[in-house]
Amino acid sequence: MSVPAATPRSLPAPPDPAQAPPLRWGILGPGGIAGRFAREVPAFSRQQLVAVGSRNARRAEAFAARHGIARAYGSYEQLVADPDVEVVYVATPHSAHHEHALLALRAGKHVLVEKAFARNAGEAREVLDTARARGRFAMEAMWTRFLPHMVVLRSVVASGALGEILAVTADHGQRLDTVERLLAPELAGGALLDLGVYPLSFAHSLLGAPSTVHAVGSLTDVGVDAHEAVTLTYAGTRAVAVAQSNMLATTATTASVVGTDGRIDVDGPFHQPAGFTVRPFGGRAWSWPPAGTPAEPGGFQHQAAEVARCVAGGRHESAVMPWAATLEVMETMDEARRQLGVVYPGE
Repeated sequence: MSVPAATPRSLPAPPDPAQAPPLRWGILGPGGIAGRFAREVPAFSRQQLVAVGSRNARRAEAFAARHGIARAYGSYEQLVADPDVEVVYVATPHSAHHEHALLALRAGKHVLVEKAFARNAGEAREVLDTARARGRFAMEAMWTRFLPHMVVLRSVVASGALGEILAVTADHGQRLDTVERLLAPELAGGALLDLGVYPLSFAHSLLGAPSTVHAVGSLTDVGVDAHEAVTLTYAGTRAVAVAQSNMLATTATTASVVGTDGRIDVDGPFHQPAGFTVRPFGGRAWSWPPAGTPAEPGGFQHQAAEVARCVAGGRHESAVMPWAATLEVMETMDEARRQLGVVYPGE
């Protein structure tokens, strides 16, 4: 493919998830997001789903039957005790990620933990410290970081094609104000941990940890955040990022990166398989993927393949979604919640 002079000479080919070595997976928590994982991961990679666990045996059995999984357990303890399970995908509500990740790690399993990784940075740190002590792999399931368009976008930014980065913006809004778990403080509900983690992680993947955090927004009548805008600045740079999240209304869910020499506009929804357009200032715009490229299937297979590659390589964390990134995004959300006045029971 011919690449304009203002861009890298060659765009990276994202790793093919079908080439990653297989691992045997157990799913902890058969909810909606676990259903997507169970559909996409075996369909587009060599990963094997061998067991599912729930606190409700019938629910586990129904999930297993629906997705062709051999074993269903009526407790999480049984799931993590299964000797055939190598890695556990933790897909319970945010409030339980800490407990369930620790359960799996202490049983000797590797873990992929849904985002947000925990309720707060303290819980996240304990999980990662346990993974380190046990010599196990752990990663936040921020699947967006592994999608082909994000791999290529980061390469374009790193090449310097946009010049000095001045602004990063991203929004994620969905009408979810009737979803019970998002309205429940005891389940770590609200827009930020469920939706806002995406634009914040997008900004972090390009700019790193912020030096200042300023959050404004509003709360529901039970004290979880309904919507917010978080503005971030970065020491030693002129860059500013704005991350917006909203569970009251559906937004464009787009993202942009603006530099002194050009900008990138990411199609919405930016956090799913998408395309983008590079607009050099004074040059010709170009888009990725190239015209005629088939749509990217699925999406969750890329993060599962990363886990498999890392485990096969003896690594305990991913270079694409390292532990420091998880902690820094959690710390940003902790500060945003502090400013908004959101405190979860038991914190």
